[in-house]
Amino acid sequence: MFAVTCTRTDPDNPLAGLTLGEHPEPKLPDGWTTVTVKAAALNHHDLWTLKGVGIRQDRLPIVLGCDAAGVDEDGNEVIVHSVIGTPVQGDETLDPKRSLLSEVHDGTFAEKVGVPRGNLVPKPAALSFEEAACLPTAWLTAYRMLFEKAGLEPGSTVLVQGAGGGVATALIALGRAGGYRVWATSRSEEKRARALELGADQAFAPGARLPERVDAVMETVGQATWDHSLKSLRPGGRIVVSGATSGAVPPADLNRVFFLQLSVVGSTMGTRDQLGRLATFLEQTGVRPVIDRVMPLTQAADGFAAMHEGEIFGKIVFTEPAAGR
Repeated sequence: MFAVTCTRTDPDNPLAGLTLGEHPEPKLPDGWTTVTVKAAALNHHDLWTLKGVGIRQDRLPIVLGCDAAGVDEDGNEVIVHSVIGTPVQGDETLDPKRSLLSEVHDGTFAEKVGVPRGNLVPKPAALSFEEAACLPTAWLTAYRMLFEKAGLEPGSTVLVQGAGGGVATALIALGRAGGYRVWATSRSEEKRARALELGADQAFAPGARLPERVDAVMETVGQATWDHSLKSLRPGGRIVVSGATSGAVPPADLNRVFFLQLSVVGSTMGTRDQLGRLATFLEQTGVRPVIDRVMPLTQAADGFAAMHEGEIFGKIVFTEPAAGR
């Protein structure tokens, strides 16, 4: 089958290890099944894998990709939940041995992917395969950050740092639909304008003084925005952090944290049940993922290059390889 794989890693030139071509079809452990992939979405996780982060060299070559929507062996349209783990207190993301597809097991950038049967979520008919493929990583992460970890009521004010990426755009769209007042930041004037179109009430340059302090900050940027995130919170406010793309070790400013009784809460992915509720939420509200571009899997190298250069707003989605490849 055709697949997009990581054959070697290079932190300075990650695209050098990106390989497109034939790959063996999935070998299924007991309790697993095969999904024919109709659409698969690109994440920064895939780029980090090519850089050598979170992947063991003895796992290579490995098929990249965490997100997919497709058709199972019984002909059902499904969304693939990419967290592979045993639930701990009902939550598979708490399993210390958990992994994502493309870390231990081959991922979704292929004509077929093998997954545990319990990881399949019915795809609502109202969602296209391309839209559904955006949900399992970025949109599920945003859903959990907003509706579980933030601890907010509708009408609260939320600051989203770094508008433009998949999680940030999902946070804006979901936050607006959930009744929050959403503010966003971006270095790009164009991306700030896009954030307003997506539903943000206001958009600011990074580090800008805000009209008032916010109830919560959704943080995926890390070191570059951390100081601004802390200073933007009202007393008793909360930062929910699910990533640190600009660096993971900012000054903690503990005096501010304890004096203003701020909370810092980590959030990683979400559960299969939350993925199902997210799909229902989109079905009921009419909110749809922001898709930057759709391209056949055979052109995946162009999509990776665009993400590497930061030239995107929303998700890049790959579809089935072109017929007659």
